[in-house]
Amino acid sequence: MITTNTITPGSLRAYLAYEPQVLKFGTSGRRGDVVHLTQLEVYINARAELEYLQNLSVSAGGIKPGDPFYFAYDLRPSSSRYVPEEKGRGELAQAVERAIRDAGMQPVNLGRIPTPALTSYAIERGHGSMMITGSHIPFERNGYKTNTAQGELLKKDEGPINHQVEIVRQRLYEERFEASLFNAQGRFKAGSQDLMPETPAAREAYIRRYADFFPPQGLRDLRLLAYQHSAVGRDLLVEILRQLGAEVIPAGRSETFVPIDTENIEPAQLAVIQDLVNEVWQSHGPVDAVVSTDGDSDRPLLLGISRSGDGSVVPGVKPPPGQARFFGGDLVGMIVAEYLQADAVVVPISCNDAIDRGALQQLVEPKTRIGSPQVIAGMEKARHKGRQAVCGWEANGGFLTGSDLVKNRRTLRALPTRDAMLPLLGVLFAMVEKRMSMTELFDRLPKRFSRAALLKKFPRPISQRIMETFSPAEAVIKEVVFDPGALRLLDEDGQALPGTLTHARSLPAMRERLEQYFTPTLGFDPIIRLNYIDGVRIYFKNGDIAHVRPSGNADELRIYAVADTQARADAIAQRGIAEPDGILRSLERAVGM
Repeated sequence: MITTNTITPGSLRAYLAYEPQVLKFGTSGRRGDVVHLTQLEVYINARAELEYLQNLSVSAGGIKPGDPFYFAYDLRPSSSRYVPEEKGRGELAQAVERAIRDAGMQPVNLGRIPTPALTSYAIERGHGSMMITGSHIPFERNGYKTNTAQGELLKKDEGPINHQVEIVRQRLYEERFEASLFNAQGRFKAGSQDLMPETPAAREAYIRRYADFFPPQGLRDLRLLAYQHSAVGRDLLVEILRQLGAEVIPAGRSETFVPIDTENIEPAQLAVIQDLVNEVWQSHGPVDAVVSTDGDSDRPLLLGISRSGDGSVVPGVKPPPGQARFFGGDLVGMIVAEYLQADAVVVPISCNDAIDRGALQQLVEPKTRIGSPQVIAGMEKARHKGRQAVCGWEANGGFLTGSDLVKNRRTLRALPTRDAMLPLLGVLFAMVEKRMSMTELFDRLPKRFSRAALLKKFPRPISQRIMETFSPAEAVIKEVVFDPGALRLLDEDGQALPGTLTHARSLPAMRERLEQYFTPTLGFDPIIRLNYIDGVRIYFKNGDIAHVRPSGNADELRIYAVADTQARADAIAQRGIAEPDGILRSLERAVGM
């Protein structure tokens, strides 16, 4: 909620007929409930971010008045039109377009395209961009994401941007209501407006990016089901795959927005996909995989098909449908990095630790906090060390490239933002290269299985209190190792810290307290290590991992689980979110809020 000490009579702020809500930064731009996303609030933030970029040097990704500034948007209703069910809020892209123009830039509408297609096009031309999207979150929420002329905003940008937002907010609120662009509901007085005409240039460039890098017709032996739902890149996905030779069968197209969280695929969503597989299998024959993305198409969704029976073919009889098997983004990243012959990989602490046990273990840079800005910073550090083929990814599957990559004498330009297309294609071409099915390809990885789950509408103050209660007082401590008879403390780079830190003596007691919730009754062994890179990641003697962390952009508390079997990882996640007495609820009660 926004509070002011004084409200000037006759000002825009004095006329507002609602209580404004601040649009906050998350790990992927700014997001909020559509009912609070007035055009005024979006305009304030977008205008401030544009002014911030105009004050940056060109070498830091700054922009200049008069230059083109690109924007695009996803398919969720409020991105480009008013939504009566959400108090008439919406037309967020129109607010962004007006902010760009009023900041002295030339707005260029790249239309409904994936976030990475927008970002790639803008970076290669040295211009800034904004994507209006809520990514995977439900349609009643939305937001947008700003890029400098070099790529994503980083954590160091958030403080000064927020300061500029307050300057712009004060400036607009103090305007005389008669002179303001906005009415008492925070909408443009001019009413509903059409966006400027779209240009297809970025869409075409995105297709060329992958058609020119991967071998022509290299997927000609694959039959794929493209689960389209409401993903903004649903048609682009089909077109790129077909250009590369695959037989592609689109299915599941929806004109109603479908929230797909590729980090937390629920059984009901898997059942929908399995039904599509069954239908396509009967009408077109066996398929090799299911490919899809989240809403703004920067995260991949990938499922292999386990063939039923012994694989024999009976003339005139269609084989029974295969079972769709979901592969998490942290495992997808491993396959793709190996295919691309990376010499350095950067992943957040939440990723499956199979990466520490397989072929990539010597290439792993220090684990980062969760979020693409953190992975990007880690990739930059790797480049500074002299690494030549640098990539990174997140548990949600978004894949980032921190350097140009070369394979088969073809070059793929660096794209330091989450992308869904590259990991999808990387896995498919790895299947072709190794002559394996997708399930066979993933079965070669170290046998570590993961699952993520969350509690929605979990107040952020309670999440933060849980983190504070079970974390060391000294922020420099990022890992605690409980060796027999000894205690080791490590910093974010894995370097030893002195055991004489003020509160080090309290850490064994903290471990004992955590073991009251992660109990032997629930199958947990003693805790042998605690990691605090991002949230609280708990390592148990038997190899189980439980990681508790608040969401970076929503009132949600997540638990990530890793174990030696999928059943055990699933059990940890489900025991974490069980109602009313699961682990996360028990931790909530423990902090007394």
